[in-house]
Amino acid sequence: MSVDQATVRRVAHLARIAVSEEELEPLKGELNAILAFVEQLANLDVADVEPMTGVIPMELPMREDVVTDGHYPEKILANAPEAEGGFFTVPKVVE
Repeated sequence: MSVDQATVRRVAHLARIAVSEEELEPLKGELNAILAFVEQLANLDVADVEPMTGVIPMELPMREDVVTDGHYPEKILANAPEAEGGFFTVPKVVE
């Protein structure tokens, strides 16, 4: 795939980048080089390559799933417009 100056103008417009006429030709070359590299990547055989989510293998620490009250209900309820009996008070929405 090759990019022409009209495509460079359109991409610049979509990206909200001001590009002068003098910059179009160098940008065209850069975009064509990027696309050529992507085409090379498309030709790689990755059938035996395991999918990766990152460069460094990591495991997230697991914790026990326990329901708590947050250990500071007074601070939580301090943000409520209205509270009663340790709970948020909200307008009735179901009749």
